[in-house]
Amino acid sequence: MAAPAILELWPTSSLEDVQTVIRAVYKQVLGNPHVMESERLVTAESQLCDRSISVREFVRAVAKSDFYKSRYFQSCAPYRFVELNFLHLLGRAPQDQAEVSEHIVRCVTQGYDAEIDSYIDSQEYQDAFGENIVPYNRGQNSAGNRKQVGYNRIFAIDRGPAYVDSAVKKSQLVYAVATNSANAISPSSANVIGSGTEKRFKIVVSGSKFDSPRRTSTTEYIVPASKMTPQIQRINRTSGKIVSITEIA
Repeated sequence: MAAPAILELWPTSSLEDVQTVIRAVYKQVLGNPHVMESERLVTAESQLCDRSISVREFVRAVAKSDFYKSRYFQSCAPYRFVELNFLHLLGRAPQDQAEVSEHIVRCVTQGYDAEIDSYIDSQEYQDAFGENIVPYNRGQNSAGNRKQVGYNRIFAIDRGPAYVDSAVKKSQLVYAVATNSANAISPSSANVIGSGTEKRFKIVVSGSKFDSPRRTSTTEYIVPASKMTPQIQRINRTSGKIVSITEIA
């Protein structure tokens, strides 16, 4: 994968430069779609052109647009929404289960806007992009990852310049992140679902709250591979902490 071009808007940038930045923000934040003229954020574009907002605030406007919300929040699984927020806004894949859980809980308890703001207002965003650099995919570099596994995770969710992120609705990282393991970037070799030979996994969870006042200190779930994503999503909604996920032989 070639090193990404880093685009920054300067006070001396020409109108043509601003248009280049606008196109780059749409491509990065919206996941490489075709944007119709009617879908463009005309007001926000105008504000960027006259410098009344920064690139950072233009990124915020695009991420809070109906275009983004309808394609990634309303149409994708919660894990997919979060992993793409990391990719689109921070330029990397999520590093661990704690990061994913934190954002899913925030989205549920504080709402969509708070979830988007949490990336753009973060110190990481400021350090990486500041006010006027267009976010770019930096997970391919060691500086963009706190953990080594983050390197190949970026390839699982960023599949190249011809790939449109909204075409995939399911999480590509849910198992690897939940088990803190590296994910192979290859077609699945699991047994056929419904064949009677589908792989099963045991999920051990601590601290789940399913109803009050009942509390469960440790719970085990036996789930088939095809049910892993909804089960893990349910665990996170109940504030449970995944202790381990192991395949049942």
